[in-house]
Amino acid sequence: MMNDASHITRLIKSYDQELRRVMLRRCGCIETAADIVQETYRRMFVGDLWRQAENPRALLHRIAANLATDIERRQIVCGQFVAADDVLDDAAMHASDGIDPEQITSARQRLDRLVDAVETLPPKCRQVFILRKFEELSHGEIAERLGISRNMVEKHLRNALLVLQELDDL
Repeated sequence: MMNDASHITRLIKSYDQELRRVMLRRCGCIETAADIVQETYRRMFVGDLWRQAENPRALLHRIAANLATDIERRQIVCGQFVAADDVLDDAAMHASDGIDPEQITSARQRLDRLVDAVETLPPKCRQVFILRKFEELSHGEIAERLGISRNMVEKHLRNALLVLQELDDL
């Protein structure tokens, strides 16, 4: 009978190259692909999911795909904030056009607070907010993608907006 360590080793040897290739194709960065594969193994083995899986290969690919999707979403959000920051930089260059430098500084600080606030949202709440506000998905599309009800989507959005609304009160 095979012990746990040898079973885990066999799983990794069987699927490691394939998983790395798929993740490299998906994200285009060897370091990111390696990080995704490493985190996939951690989640698979720490949670003992490998013991319960009927098809460990499929589960490894599903975990990795979910992690890649999370990274892609994070990049979209960062891209949105970077784009907003670029607009602020352009505004700073044209300060002589009547834009007050204090307004630019204030806008940058507000953007920083917004990024921090979004990062502090609970994971599911943050995910719903990003899908709605940045990917512009409907409540139904979000519910379907995340496997939750439309009511839960609305609840998460309300919670996110309450947190972000507190920024305006500061």
